Amino acid sequence: MTSQTSTTPSNDHLMGVYKRAPLAFERGRGSRLTSTQGEDYLDCVAGIATAGLGHCHPKIVDVLKTQGEKLWHVSNIYTIPEQTALADALCAKTFADVVFFTNSGTEAIECALKTARKYHWANGQPERIEVIGFEGAFHGRSYAAVYAAGNPTYVEGFGPPLPGYTQLPFGDMEVFESALNDKTAAVIIEPVQGEGGARSLPAADLKLMRDLCTQHGVLLILDEIQCGLGRTGRLFAHEWAEHSAPDIMCIAKALGNGFPVGACLSTREAAKGMTVGSHGSTYGGNPLAMAIGLAAFEELSKDETLANVRLVSGFFTQQLKGLQDRFPDLIVDIRGKGLLIGIKLTSNNREFMALARDQHLLVAGGGDNCVRLVPSLLMTQEEASEAIAKLEATLEVVRKDKAAAA
Repeated sequence: MTSQTSTTPSNDHLMGVYKRAPLAFERGRGSRLTSTQGEDYLDCVAGIATAGLGHCHPKIVDVLKTQGEKLWHVSNIYTIPEQTALADALCAKTFADVVFFTNSGTEAIECALKTARKYHWANGQPERIEVIGFEGAFHGRSYAAVYAAGNPTYVEGFGPPLPGYTQLPFGDMEVFESALNDKTAAVIIEPVQGEGGARSLPAADLKLMRDLCTQHGVLLILDEIQCGLGRTGRLFAHEWAEHSAPDIMCIAKALGNGFPVGACLSTREAAKGMTVGSHGSTYGGNPLAMAIGLAAFEELSKDETLANVRLVSGFFTQQLKGLQDRFPDLIVDIRGKGLLIGIKLTSNNREFMALARDQHLLVAGGGDNCVRLVPSLLMTQEEASEAIAKLEATLEVVRKDKAAAA
């Protein structure tokens, strides 16, 4: 069945790097989006886990207006009080001692990789440059980030491979332990993979990874750009595993609730090589971004926000398991953690996304033929129930189409 969605104007003058859905939006509120055709959609994409507080959260809108009338941008050659305030708040809630602010998750990853290599250089071990990543990872689109993840689709055609990057099977701890050596600088991993198909690393594996990195003098970098900031029901996903704090952590997405804000958090020791002139950013940490980031972080870290994630994600998991029981021919697996949920399908996931749009439900794609549900962390149980009903209707269409094609 072909999806019937509203057409949008031509994108002839945009670089063709996106396969866009024929759908455009003009307004949003909470977990709802309204298209340019005036149709309402239930949003379980949230800008791919970015609008963590939903669309147009009143506190964020108010801060945007207030700061926007005061000061947007100055250079990092000056002290920026808003930057200091957000850094203090992040360090108070995490393992970190220092923070570097960026405009995106990709830039936070770049900072983390540079920080790790510079640490070993500062320790008199410049040969320690090897970075271990994992299959199915996604760390961004910059040159270093794509090689840290190693997805063949993302590195093809961009010239010689960037040296010093290796990918291992996700979750194979024997292979991981054997790969550590005296040339290893860092390990980078998402505690819960997003694009890789919502795969969650067991707490015991993350704890073992932390211990092995410590034993071998290797820095542990956690990419919590998608799975952090409350998405799993704790402020950061690694908090589900005791004594598993990283040396460096990258965050972004929900930190700005849609406004471009990212950050690289580090212990003071791991950042010892990042001295004056080692790194920088024109826009990173500007007053407007910092005011929004601080307001968003305050809301995301509230106990009631995290409790809502645990409540609604538990409801989703229960209901999705019920759908899997009723549609075993279509649903292979329910996976993920918190409100980073993956549904592995037997039918094409991209076609399923289009059919879900026909039900006025927005879901994201993912690796391993999954669709992802990454809604606002403030989604209500009633809205989650509505999403389940729309998923069920979509599954009925898929089953009917398969029967007709048989």
